[in-house]
Amino acid sequence: MLNRLSSIFCFFICILVLSLSGCVSAPRRGSDPTQVPSLEPAAMLKMQDVPVPAGFVFAPEESYAFQSTNFRAGLLRYKGKGVGDQVIVFFKEQMPMYGWNLVNIVEYERRLLSFEKDQETCIITVEGKDSRSIITVSIAPKSQASPRKTDKPIK
Repeated sequence: MLNRLSSIFCFFICILVLSLSGCVSAPRRGSDPTQVPSLEPAAMLKMQDVPVPAGFVFAPEESYAFQSTNFRAGLLRYKGKGVGDQVIVFFKEQMPMYGWNLVNIVEYERRLLSFEKDQETCIITVEGKDSRSIITVSIAPKSQASPRKTDKPIK
């Protein structure tokens, strides 16, 4: 009798767990299916003022970085789930919060976002297929314009 009650109890627990897990991925009522869902920033950043979407994994074997008190440069690569449009919207919204100004966006097979801040430039490349994306963050000092050596016009 006790064994049968245990079996019935386990059966109901399994049914309850299965029915609740089916509700986790159900879309919210009133949500716009054409709207691109937003991505959240990751908690740990390789560079404190360059956000990365949560869920993207750092690829150290494809990255390098150099940082000193007056200089930093690097190429950081991340891989993860996220449609290209989601990633672009993420950087357009998040980078200004870290003091970066959007300079331009170039779109072709991949997408390039160029940002500037103080004496640095940051180029973010987004490429990928389906729902997988690769993000490459390139950061370096701004190039200095070379001063003209003569004020005489060229004839």
